Parts: sequence; C-alpha cells; structure tokens
Amino acid sequence: MIFSGLPFTTLMTIAGVAGGLTVIFYILKLRRRPIAVPFSHIWERILRDKEATSWFSQLKRLLSLLFQLALLTLLIMALGDPRLSQNLIEGRNVLVLVDTSASMKAIDGGDSQAPTRLDAARKEVSTLVRGLGGTDRMLLASMDSGVSPLTTMTGEVPDLQAALKQLKASDTRADLRRGLNFALDSLRGLNKTEIVLVSDGAFGDIDEITKGIDFGDTKLAYIPVGSRKRNVAITQFSVRRYPLDKSRYEVMLEVTNTNDEPTDVELTLFGDGQVVDVTRLHLGPNERLPRFYKDLAGASRTLEAVIKLGDGKPDDLPADDRAYALMPERRRSKVLLVTKTNTYLEAALLLDEYLEVTNVDPSAYPPQGAFDVTIFDGVAPPLADGSGAALYLDPPDSKTAPVPWAKKIKDFGFDTWDKKHPVVRWMELGDVQVAHGHSLKPEKTDRVVAASFKGPILVEGRRGGRRFMSLGFDPRDSDFVLRVAWPLFVLNTINYFVEEDTGYISSFRTGEVWRIPAPSGAEVAELELPDGTKRQVPIKQGRAVYQGDQAGFYTLRVKSEAEGDGESPAQETMFAANLVDLDESRIEPSAKLEIGKTEATAVANFSAGVRREIWLYLLIAAIIASTVEWVTYHRRLTV
Repeated sequence: MIFSGLPFTTLMTIAGVAGGLTVIFYILKLRRRPIAVPFSHIWERILRDKEATSWFSQLKRLLSLLFQLALLTLLIMALGDPRLSQNLIEGRNVLVLVDTSASMKAIDGGDSQAPTRLDAARKEVSTLVRGLGGTDRMLLASMDSGVSPLTTMTGEVPDLQAALKQLKASDTRADLRRGLNFALDSLRGLNKTEIVLVSDGAFGDIDEITKGIDFGDTKLAYIPVGSRKRNVAITQFSVRRYPLDKSRYEVMLEVTNTNDEPTDVELTLFGDGQVVDVTRLHLGPNERLPRFYKDLAGASRTLEAVIKLGDGKPDDLPADDRAYALMPERRRSKVLLVTKTNTYLEAALLLDEYLEVTNVDPSAYPPQGAFDVTIFDGVAPPLADGSGAALYLDPPDSKTAPVPWAKKIKDFGFDTWDKKHPVVRWMELGDVQVAHGHSLKPEKTDRVVAASFKGPILVEGRRGGRRFMSLGFDPRDSDFVLRVAWPLFVLNTINYFVEEDTGYISSFRTGEVWRIPAPSGAEVAELELPDGTKRQVPIKQGRAVYQGDQAGFYTLRVKSEAEGDGESPAQETMFAANLVDLDESRIEPSAKLEIGKTEATAVANFSAGVRREIWLYLLIAAIIASTVEWVTYHRRLTV
C-alpha cells in the first residue's frame, strides 16, 4: 500500500493531534449541576439503579470513543489517497485524437436527423473515459486542419467528460501528420504511452502523409466510426466577371461522384439568393465532371452552388453539397484622359459603362481628385499624386517619360507579342501597320509586351511604385484604331491596372491561413463568421490574418479612427470560403489503419465500471459510520 496523497509523516501528525484531542474530550467529566430536592429518600432507589448500571455506562462511553477513533482513522487514510503499489506502477498515459474534420459530419443513419460520425466518436471516447484505471491518465485532443488539446493529461473523469461536449466538426480536411506529431511530442518522456485515434479513416494517401513517423514504444490503437459512403460533392467552384461587360459572368465548377455506382444529380446556381440556373447531370462511377457556365446574368455579388441527388434524398455528407463564391464589386473605375483631342480614344472609352472618364487639356493637368488610371496622349508631364496607374500613347523623349526612346522607326508592326499577357490576350496583331514611331529602351525590371523586328514598342513596368504601360507610336499613325483590337487594348489595359480579372480570388479554401486585404492603418478588425460568430483578427502589412474552418460567406469590418466621433462608418469587406477537398469527400470508412510498419490495434483494458479508488471507499465508510453514530446517539444507545 502506497499513499499517493498527503505524505505519511503528515498523516501521522494529523492522526496524533486529532486522536489526542478526541481522547481528551472523552476523559473530561461532565460538570453536574446541583439541584435541591425536598426529600432525599425519593431518589435513593434511583441512585441504587444507577450504581447497578455504572459499568454498562462506562462500556458505552468506551465504545463511543473507539467508534470516533475509527471514524477519524478512515478520514485520515482517505486524505492519504492509498493505492496498491502494483496499480501505481502500471498506470497508463493515453492521448486520444478525435477526428473533427468535415467527413465526421457524415450521417450514417440515412436520415438528416440521424447521429453523425462525430456523435459516434463521442460515444466511443466516453466509454474509454469511464473505463480508465485508477492510475491511468488521459489527454483529449481534436484534430482537423490543426490540433487543439481540450484537456491536460488527467485522470479526472468529470473533466474529460466535459471536454467531450466541446467537440465540434469543422469544414476542413484532417491533418493526420500534424495530429500524430502532436501526440508523440505530448507523450515523450512518459511511461506506458498509448495513442488512440478515433476517426472514419478519410485521410487520403496515408503512406505519403505519415512518411517518416516513428512511434517507438508508443502503442497505436484505432477506433473506426462510420458505415455508409454514398456521397456526391462539389470539388471546385470559381466565378469571374467579363472584363468588357461586368454585369455578366462565367462560372467554373466540378462535381464528383465518390461512389462505385452511377448517380443523377441536380445542380442549382443561386445568384444573390435567387435561382439563376438548374441543371440535371448524370455521373458515372467515381467520375469527376467539370462544368462551365458562360454568359450568365442575374447576380451582382454572391453566388452559391447547391447539389442534391436525383432521387431527392440527401447524401451522407451535406457539408460538401454547397459551394460559395463572391464576385468583385461592379464599381466605376475613374479614368483621367489627358489629351488635346483624340476621337478614337474617347470612343473606345465609351464602350464600358463602368468607366467614369474625365477629359483635361495637358495644360490643365493635374486636376482635382484621385483617379485609378490616367491616359497620357502624346504627353508625359511629371506624374502627380492621385493619378493612379498610367497608360502612355506615343510619349515624348523626355526625362519625365517612363521609358526613353531607342530610335525612330518607320513602316513596322507587331512582329512578336506576349500572347498570355492580359492586355493583348486573344488579340491578333500581326497585320497591324504603323507609318512611323519609335522603339523603346526598357529597364531591366520592365517587361516587353510587344515588339517589332526593329525593337520594343509596348513596355510595362513600375516607376516610383506606380504601374505604367507605354506604347511607342501614335495609334492614329496606324491602322490599329480601325481594328477591333484597338478598343480591346484600351479597355484591357484599364482592367489590367485595376486588377478586377485574373487577380481576383472568388473564394478561399478552409483550413488554410487567409490574408484578406484591409486598410493598412488599422491593427485589428472584426470578422463575422458564417454562423454569426464575431471574432477579433489582427492586421499585418495591410492584410487581416485568419485561419478559417467554416464554409460560407464572411464579413470583415475595419473601424476607422474617427468612427467613435460618428464621422466615418466601418469599412466592410465580404469574402467566401469553401471546403473543396476530394479526400474529405471520399467518406468510405476504413476498418483498419496502418502507418508505415505500425498497424493500429483495437483498444484494450478499458472496462467501464466503478473505478477502484480506495480513498472513495474510505470516505463512503466514514459517511456510513457517521450515520450509524447519529442514529445510535438519538436513540440513546451510546450516551
């Protein structure tokens, strides 16, 4: 027997002091109160009866003393927390990893009200907790894209049961490697270590994920959960506006059938909450079907894709049946046109209704206000603040021009151009004829977008941190302005500068660290999650940093310094996030788990029942003894 609570010497000190006081209290005689009686002969018979029972009275007081000493002994031993030496040596240290990734939201009962796999996992872990030995300790942790410990290494059953209620499945993938590394690090240096993984086994390529992990003497156990595998998922989803008509857009998505049987799917697109398109698809076994929707309209901001099986029944994992995207705002770009007169240029700018164009004479530059793009027609004055990015058409050879002339050239055209560049993509420029102009001399950091055999004629780059595009000839000295490519060139350049096309991200991926653009002057922003929860997130270098675990629409609010005075409202930014992870959508449960050369075994030695805590029995015995004494006292048996 070993006392794992208070030290033995402390227990003996408490026992000596408490036992001595108890004996002293019983030795003290009761002080009798003198009472005058009218005639003593009345009491003589009573006194004779009392003398006859004096030995019995002393015996009762001795039994009461022994009873109190026994009660005191039980309480002191309970303070010592006595344990059998064998149990104390063989106590285990168990770390339970509970998979809380998106696949654990799968429903195995065929009914939307049926328990999820996480509910089954919670029940399994509860059984383990109730089956802990008296000297066993357990640490409970959840695992999705990250690992979150929910308890310390403890043997307290109430703490572990309370932690089980905190388990919640996220919309992210499971990072098995990170979870196992966390478990091994937490158990390092402890004896009789064991890792228990509770999951459905939807991890993807386990051999590649867990390469190099060594369990050593740590035992690995696996509790599989889940039974059904019927699932169809949206595994890709994105949207972009058309550069020349921002009221229309195109959508790319991918629908995947993770089953071995063919299935029919109904796909619905919602724009701003209204139905935009409904399509019925037929998917073969394990087929990944991409779909492109071109020239759509009817949505200005939010877009949502929803799928359901053709028979109308839900599949087993609702988490990947929806995908979300956010389109860039159709804001008007402010364009400043610095020219004496250029009908071809002004006509090209009229083709985009989302351009707010201001014309000024070169002598009136710069005007009041700020602009996104400034177009300089044949001039290159010093670039003023608020001019934004700049497009130079036939700039003069001056120090204020972004690119100096190389030489004057005649009778040339576009012999080569970067067909992947957003400004000239999808254009055919090979037959453009130019009467005269000049080749350009770019710097090392500049990019040549187009050139003739006589030298570069279209160059882009940065000067003073601001972007520019320089064309080495006057378009009116060519047939460029008579071709469809001319307005496309002008509008594409503006669109390229304001970055509302290929650079826009319509949605983030859950489980990753996001960096959302935010005003650089702020340090903290408020982020509203899809479930309505609000959190404070830091802003670093003009980006709000957050690792999201929910799919849906988010709202980022950045308060300005003057908001408290009612001068400026908070700036709001919306963005979307999606799961889109094929490994998580393949929800077929795995009954076995093998990591490298280590095969996970079934859990053992967790027998649910009353834990054999000796101090608990001693306390119960003390309570029973105290109850017996109370009854005997009131029945006048021990007094």
